[in-house]
Amino acid sequence: MKKYINNRQATCALLALSALLLLAVLVAGLLLNERAMATDFSRRDLAPCAAFPFGTDWMGRDMLARTLAGLSLSIRIGLLTAAVSAVLALLLGAAAGGFGRKADAAVSWLTDLLLGIPHILLVLLISLACGRGLWGVVAGVSLSHWPSLARVIRGEIIQLRQAPYVLTATKLGVSRLQVARRHMLPHVLPQFVTGLVLQFPHAILHEASITFLGFGLSAEQPAIGVILSESMRYLTTGRWWLALFPGLALIGVVLLFAGIGDRLGRLLDPAGIHA
Repeated sequence: MKKYINNRQATCALLALSALLLLAVLVAGLLLNERAMATDFSRRDLAPCAAFPFGTDWMGRDMLARTLAGLSLSIRIGLLTAAVSAVLALLLGAAAGGFGRKADAAVSWLTDLLLGIPHILLVLLISLACGRGLWGVVAGVSLSHWPSLARVIRGEIIQLRQAPYVLTATKLGVSRLQVARRHMLPHVLPQFVTGLVLQFPHAILHEASITFLGFGLSAEQPAIGVILSESMRYLTTGRWWLALFPGLALIGVVLLFAGIGDRLGRLLDPAGIHA
Protein backbone atom coordinates (compact mmCIF):
# COMPACT_ATOMS: atom_id res chain seq x y z
CA MET A 1 0.00 0.00 0.00
CA LYS A 2 2.85 2.35 0.89
CA LYS A 3 4.56 1.66 -2.46
CA TYR A 4 1.23 2.33 -4.24
CA ILE A 5 0.91 5.70 -2.51
CA ASN A 6 4.53 6.62 -3.28
CA ASN A 7 4.14 5.66 -6.94
CA ARG A 8 0.94 7.66 -7.17
CA GLN A 9 2.52 10.72 -5.54
CA ALA A 10 5.56 10.52 -7.81
CA THR A 11 3.33 10.19 -10.87
CA CYS A 12 1.23 13.20 -9.79
CA ALA A 13 4.38 15.25 -9.15
CA LEU A 14 5.84 14.46 -12.59
CA LEU A 15 2.48 15.17 -14.20
CA ALA A 16 2.24 18.55 -12.50
CA LEU A 17 5.83 19.45 -13.38
CA SER A 18 5.32 18.57 -17.05
CA ALA A 19 2.10 20.58 -17.19
CA LEU A 20 3.80 23.60 -15.57
CA LEU A 21 6.66 23.48 -18.08
CA LEU A 22 4.24 23.42 -21.00
CA LEU A 23 2.23 26.26 -19.47
CA ALA A 24 5.43 28.28 -19.06
CA VAL A 25 6.32 27.75 -22.72
CA LEU A 26 2.79 28.70 -23.78
CA VAL A 27 2.76 31.94 -21.76
CA ALA A 28 6.34 32.89 -22.64
CA GLY A 29 5.59 32.47 -26.34
CA LEU A 30 2.56 34.73 -26.10
CA LEU A 31 4.54 37.41 -24.27
CA LEU A 32 7.48 37.25 -26.71
CA ASN A 33 5.44 37.23 -29.91
CA GLU A 34 6.26 40.84 -30.86
CA ARG A 35 9.94 40.38 -30.01
CA ALA A 36 10.01 37.29 -32.20
CA MET A 37 8.95 39.39 -35.19
CA ALA A 38 11.36 42.29 -34.53
CA THR A 39 14.27 42.59 -37.00
CA ASP A 40 17.65 44.24 -36.40
CA PHE A 41 20.21 43.81 -39.18
CA SER A 42 23.00 45.09 -36.94
CA ARG A 43 22.89 41.79 -35.03
CA ARG A 44 22.26 39.39 -37.91
CA ASP A 45 23.74 35.86 -37.92
CA LEU A 46 25.02 35.94 -34.35
CA ALA A 47 26.04 32.58 -32.90
CA PRO A 48 24.61 31.57 -29.51
CA CYS A 49 25.90 33.89 -26.77
CA ALA A 50 24.85 35.29 -23.38
CA ALA A 51 22.63 37.97 -24.92
CA PHE A 52 21.06 35.56 -27.45
CA PRO A 53 21.21 31.97 -26.13
CA PHE A 54 19.73 30.58 -29.36
CA GLY A 55 21.57 33.07 -31.60
CA THR A 56 19.98 35.28 -34.26
CA ASP A 57 18.97 34.65 -37.86
CA TRP A 58 19.77 36.40 -41.16
CA MET A 59 17.35 39.24 -40.28
CA GLY A 60 18.68 39.74 -36.75
CA ARG A 61 15.66 38.15 -35.10
CA ASP A 62 16.09 36.58 -31.67
CA MET A 63 15.88 32.81 -32.21
CA LEU A 64 14.98 32.11 -28.57
CA ALA A 65 11.96 34.41 -28.82
CA ARG A 66 11.03 32.92 -32.21
CA THR A 67 11.35 29.38 -30.91
CA LEU A 68 9.16 30.06 -27.85
CA ALA A 69 6.58 31.90 -29.97
CA GLY A 70 6.53 29.04 -32.46
CA LEU A 71 6.16 26.43 -29.71
CA SER A 72 3.37 28.46 -28.12
CA LEU A 73 1.52 28.55 -31.44
CA SER A 74 2.06 24.81 -31.91
CA ILE A 75 0.75 24.07 -28.42
CA ARG A 76 -2.38 26.17 -29.02
CA ILE A 77 -3.02 24.48 -32.35
CA GLY A 78 -2.34 21.09 -30.75
CA LEU A 79 -4.79 21.74 -27.92
CA LEU A 80 -7.54 22.84 -30.31
CA THR A 81 -7.06 20.10 -32.89
CA ALA A 82 -6.66 17.32 -30.31
CA ALA A 83 -9.85 18.43 -28.52
CA VAL A 84 -11.86 18.52 -31.76
CA SER A 85 -10.44 15.20 -32.92
CA ALA A 86 -11.11 13.49 -29.57
CA VAL A 87 -14.72 14.71 -29.46
CA LEU A 88 -15.24 13.42 -33.01
CA ALA A 89 -13.76 10.07 -31.97
CA LEU A 90 -16.08 9.87 -28.96
CA LEU A 91 -19.21 10.70 -30.97
CA LEU A 92 -18.41 8.41 -33.89
CA GLY A 93 -17.10 5.58 -31.71
CA ALA A 94 -20.22 5.75 -29.54
CA ALA A 95 -22.45 5.81 -32.62
CA ALA A 96 -20.68 2.79 -34.11
CA GLY A 97 -20.81 0.79 -30.92
CA GLY A 98 -24.27 1.68 -29.69
CA PHE A 99 -26.59 2.54 -32.57
CA GLY A 100 -26.88 -0.64 -34.58
CA ARG A 101 -25.21 -2.35 -37.51
CA LYS A 102 -25.83 0.37 -40.10
CA ALA A 103 -24.15 3.04 -37.98
CA ASP A 104 -21.32 0.64 -37.18
CA ALA A 105 -20.82 -0.20 -40.87
CA ALA A 106 -20.82 3.47 -41.90
CA VAL A 107 -18.34 4.56 -39.22
CA SER A 108 -16.12 1.51 -39.80
CA TRP A 109 -16.03 2.21 -43.55
CA LEU A 110 -15.05 5.85 -42.94
CA THR A 111 -12.43 4.81 -40.39
CA ASP A 112 -10.87 2.26 -42.75
CA LEU A 113 -10.88 4.81 -45.57
CA LEU A 114 -8.99 7.42 -43.55
CA LEU A 115 -6.55 4.90 -42.08
CA GLY A 116 -5.83 3.59 -45.59
CA ILE A 117 -4.48 6.97 -46.74
CA PRO A 118 -0.92 7.95 -45.70
CA HIS A 119 -1.40 10.26 -42.74
CA ILE A 120 0.67 13.24 -43.81
CA LEU A 121 -0.94 13.11 -47.27
CA LEU A 122 -4.39 13.08 -45.70
CA VAL A 123 -3.54 16.11 -43.55
CA LEU A 124 -2.23 17.97 -46.60
CA LEU A 125 -5.30 17.17 -48.71
CA ILE A 126 -7.74 18.32 -46.03
CA SER A 127 -5.66 21.43 -45.34
CA LEU A 128 -5.61 22.36 -49.03
CA ALA A 129 -9.33 21.69 -49.38
CA CYS A 130 -10.04 24.00 -46.44
CA GLY A 131 -8.02 26.89 -47.84
CA ARG A 132 -4.60 26.37 -46.23
CA GLY A 133 -3.64 29.00 -43.65
CA LEU A 134 -4.25 28.60 -39.92
CA TRP A 135 -7.76 27.18 -40.23
CA GLY A 136 -6.67 24.85 -42.98
CA VAL A 137 -4.02 23.43 -40.64
CA VAL A 138 -6.57 23.12 -37.82
CA ALA A 139 -9.06 21.35 -40.09
CA GLY A 140 -6.43 19.04 -41.58
CA VAL A 141 -5.11 17.87 -38.22
CA SER A 142 -8.52 17.73 -36.50
CA LEU A 143 -10.27 15.69 -39.18
CA SER A 144 -7.47 13.14 -39.60
CA HIS A 145 -6.59 12.09 -36.04
CA TRP A 146 -9.83 10.62 -34.71
CA PRO A 147 -10.00 7.10 -36.32
CA SER A 148 -7.67 5.23 -33.91
CA LEU A 149 -9.35 6.59 -30.78
CA ALA A 150 -12.79 6.00 -32.30
CA ARG A 151 -11.90 2.31 -32.78
CA VAL A 152 -10.88 2.01 -29.12
CA ILE A 153 -14.11 3.63 -27.91
CA ARG A 154 -16.20 1.51 -30.29
CA GLY A 155 -14.61 -1.68 -28.95
CA GLU A 156 -15.22 -0.63 -25.33
CA ILE A 157 -18.87 0.18 -26.01
CA ILE A 158 -19.47 -3.10 -27.84
CA GLN A 159 -18.15 -4.95 -24.78
CA LEU A 160 -20.29 -2.81 -22.46
CA ARG A 161 -23.44 -3.65 -24.40
CA GLN A 162 -23.17 -7.23 -23.08
CA ALA A 163 -22.61 -6.16 -19.47
CA PRO A 164 -25.37 -7.38 -17.08
CA TYR A 165 -26.26 -3.92 -15.78
CA VAL A 166 -26.59 -2.53 -19.32
CA LEU A 167 -28.79 -5.46 -20.40
CA THR A 168 -30.92 -5.02 -17.28
CA ALA A 169 -31.36 -1.30 -17.89
CA THR A 170 -32.37 -1.99 -21.49
CA LYS A 171 -34.96 -4.59 -20.45
CA LEU A 172 -36.41 -2.12 -17.94
CA GLY A 173 -37.12 0.28 -20.79
CA VAL A 174 -34.30 2.77 -20.28
CA SER A 175 -33.59 4.61 -23.53
CA ARG A 176 -30.34 4.19 -25.44
CA LEU A 177 -29.39 7.80 -24.77
CA GLN A 178 -29.82 7.38 -21.02
CA VAL A 179 -27.88 4.09 -21.02
CA ALA A 180 -25.07 5.77 -22.91
CA ARG A 181 -25.01 8.78 -20.57
CA ARG A 182 -25.34 6.91 -17.27
CA HIS A 183 -23.48 3.67 -17.88
CA MET A 184 -21.27 3.81 -20.98
CA LEU A 185 -19.84 7.32 -20.90
CA PRO A 186 -18.34 7.04 -17.38
CA HIS A 187 -16.71 3.74 -18.38
CA VAL A 188 -15.04 5.06 -21.54
CA LEU A 189 -14.05 8.41 -19.97
CA PRO A 190 -10.55 7.23 -18.91
CA GLN A 191 -9.81 5.97 -22.44
CA PHE A 192 -11.17 9.22 -23.86
CA VAL A 193 -9.04 11.45 -21.61
CA THR A 194 -5.88 9.42 -22.18
CA GLY A 195 -6.50 9.36 -25.93
CA LEU A 196 -7.12 13.11 -25.91
CA VAL A 197 -3.78 13.84 -24.23
CA LEU A 198 -1.86 11.38 -26.41
CA GLN A 199 -3.20 13.13 -29.51
CA PHE A 200 -1.37 16.34 -28.59
CA PRO A 201 2.13 15.22 -29.66
CA HIS A 202 0.79 13.79 -32.94
CA ALA A 203 -1.11 17.02 -33.64
CA ILE A 204 1.94 19.19 -32.91
CA LEU A 205 4.25 17.09 -35.08
CA HIS A 206 1.84 17.05 -38.02
CA GLU A 207 1.25 20.80 -37.71
CA ALA A 208 5.02 21.32 -37.80
CA SER A 209 5.33 18.92 -40.74
CA ILE A 210 2.87 20.63 -43.04
CA THR A 211 4.12 24.13 -42.16
CA PHE A 212 7.66 22.85 -42.84
CA LEU A 213 6.49 21.76 -46.29
CA GLY A 214 4.94 25.19 -46.90
CA PHE A 215 1.29 24.11 -46.90
CA GLY A 216 0.31 25.74 -43.63
CA LEU A 217 1.01 29.10 -42.05
CA SER A 218 2.56 32.05 -43.82
CA ALA A 219 6.30 32.71 -43.64
CA GLU A 220 5.74 35.82 -41.48
CA GLN A 221 4.38 33.79 -38.57
CA PRO A 222 6.96 32.34 -36.13
CA ALA A 223 5.78 28.74 -36.38
CA ILE A 224 8.24 25.93 -35.65
CA GLY A 225 7.68 24.37 -39.06
CA VAL A 226 8.35 27.71 -40.78
CA ILE A 227 11.48 28.29 -38.67
CA LEU A 228 12.90 24.86 -39.50
CA SER A 229 12.03 25.20 -43.17
CA GLU A 230 13.79 28.57 -43.46
CA SER A 231 16.84 27.34 -41.56
CA MET A 232 17.48 24.57 -44.12
CA ARG A 233 18.77 27.16 -46.57
CA TYR A 234 21.48 28.34 -44.18
CA LEU A 235 22.80 25.10 -42.68
CA THR A 236 25.46 24.73 -45.40
CA THR A 237 26.85 28.16 -44.42
CA GLY A 238 27.54 26.98 -40.86
CA ARG A 239 24.53 28.52 -39.12
CA TRP A 240 23.70 25.30 -37.28
CA TRP A 241 21.90 27.02 -34.41
CA LEU A 242 19.02 28.06 -36.66
CA ALA A 243 17.75 24.45 -36.83
CA LEU A 244 19.32 22.74 -33.81
CA PHE A 245 17.67 24.64 -30.97
CA PRO A 246 14.15 24.91 -32.49
CA GLY A 247 14.30 21.21 -33.39
CA LEU A 248 15.39 20.16 -29.90
CA ALA A 249 12.73 22.40 -28.35
CA LEU A 250 10.04 20.80 -30.53
CA ILE A 251 11.20 17.32 -29.49
CA GLY A 252 11.15 18.40 -25.84
CA VAL A 253 7.56 19.64 -26.05
CA VAL A 254 6.42 16.46 -27.80
CA LEU A 255 8.11 14.32 -25.14
CA LEU A 256 6.46 16.35 -22.38
CA PHE A 257 3.02 15.75 -23.89
CA ALA A 258 3.78 12.06 -24.35
CA GLY A 259 4.91 11.85 -20.74
CA ILE A 260 1.74 13.53 -19.53
CA GLY A 261 -0.36 11.05 -21.48
CA ASP A 262 1.57 8.09 -20.09
CA ARG A 263 1.33 9.28 -16.47
CA LEU A 264 -2.30 10.23 -16.82
CA GLY A 265 -3.01 6.74 -18.15
CA ARG A 266 -1.32 5.26 -15.07
CA LEU A 267 -3.41 7.41 -12.75
CA LEU A 268 -6.65 6.45 -14.47
CA ASP A 269 -5.70 2.76 -14.45
CA PRO A 270 -5.32 1.55 -10.85
CA ALA A 271 -3.37 -1.55 -11.98
CA GLY A 272 -0.91 0.52 -14.00
CA ILE A 273 0.16 2.69 -11.08
CA HIS A 274 2.21 -0.16 -9.64
CA ALA A 275 4.50 -0.17 -12.69
